[in-house]
Order: sequence, then C-alpha cells, then structure tokens
Amino acid sequence: MAVDSFDPTLMQTGLTPEVVAQFVAAAQSLEAPQFGLDELSIKRLGPLARSDAGDWRAAVADLEDGQVVQLAKLLTLAEQQLTGWDSGAKSPVVVLVRELKARSAYPDDLTAWIKANTDNRFLPHGSLMDRL
Repeated sequence: MAVDSFDPTLMQTGLTPEVVAQFVAAAQSLEAPQFGLDELSIKRLGPLARSDAGDWRAAVADLEDGQVVQLAKLLTLAEQQLTGWDSGAKSPVVVLVRELKARSAYPDDLTAWIKANTDNRFLPHGSLMDRL
C-alpha cells in the first residue's frame, strides 16, 4: 500500500485572484488537452473547483460575462474529463449559471450545451432541494 506524502504545493489557497486567473486561462483553452493545465495545476485546482458557492460568486463578480460563460463551460467539461473535479449538486456551474441569469447575460444556448456535455444530473440548475 502506497503512502501519500505531504506536498505543500497542493495546499488549498482559496479562490484568490491568481487562482481565478488560472481558471480563466484554462477556460480559454477548452480544446487543448487537459485545458492547457499541467498535472500539478490539475491536482491543485480540482479541490478549489468545489469551493463554496459564496466564494465563487465573489470570485466572478468582476469578470466579464463572456469569461463567466467560459468558466461554466470549463467546469462542466473538467468535471467529466479531469480526476478529482467532480462536484455533483455543489458544482460551481450552478453558481455561474445563477450569476449569469442575475446579470441578464445567460446565453440562450448554454443550457443545451451544458446538458450535452455532462452526465451530472444537477447541471445547470442545481438540486431541487437547494432551491426550496
């Protein structure tokens, strides 16, 4: 049985502006293998992708609408393609969708795109229990 060692580079730092910039850069590389992320970035950002909804709302508050759309697409695809990025009902995609709707900037075709690219039954709207 292998024992994992402590790696301080994998410590979670929260959704700092630098971390958000990494997510945005990956979101601009949806067609690239692993979205242009190296293995260390994948391991470090995966847990951060599951950050609290309030953290995600704050993280995207100053981003342009198009960047938020790209982030929603990245996080939809990453959940399917990258190990450790699955998040179920707590997916940040739900937060990003709500943010776009609050801004009246939700693209007409985004729901169909998300549903076509995920098997997460909670996307794009989240858990019904969370909305009650």
